[in-house]
Amino acid sequence: MAYIDVPITHEMLEVAKQTVDQVKVNRTVASPYDTLAGLLGEMAVAEWFYGDWRKHDLTNTKGKADILDRIEVKTSAFPFRDTLNLLVREDYAAARRPECYIQVIIDQPDRYSKSIEPGTIARISGWATSDEVDQAPRRDFGSKGGGSGGYQCHYIAIRNLRDMNTFPIEWQP
Repeated sequence: MAYIDVPITHEMLEVAKQTVDQVKVNRTVASPYDTLAGLLGEMAVAEWFYGDWRKHDLTNTKGKADILDRIEVKTSAFPFRDTLNLLVREDYAAARRPECYIQVIIDQPDRYSKSIEPGTIARISGWATSDEVDQAPRRDFGSKGGGSGGYQCHYIAIRNLRDMNTFPIEWQP
């Protein structure tokens, strides 16, 4: 499986931190920096997809898919391994149908990290169609702090995602 590694720069981190309050949604969060990680995941995909993360408007994605209103970026901050899962909340999957989902893992030094530092790798790990997500099994993955997460997620292990070399959507400038 070919992964795409995008180093998180100091500038990316600062822009993401400044944007968190503008895009934060009222929902269950698994860690204190979920929104920050999500923004950095979008920026990493934009860097790969457009060739420049600055071409992506982080503040204009509420109610629609993250990139071109066709691609939903799902991001988790954990030490990378291919047994991690693309997780899509059941309620989200029912409400929206992007053409595809891309999984990004912010490759943290350990699962209890409390911050994301410049130089950390955002690994674009694979993709799946909405139909594949809808057909995937579901379960409650709990919260990073322990206990129930309170919602069901469709899940597909990274090792079972489609390779980024087969990604079908192209950007037309």
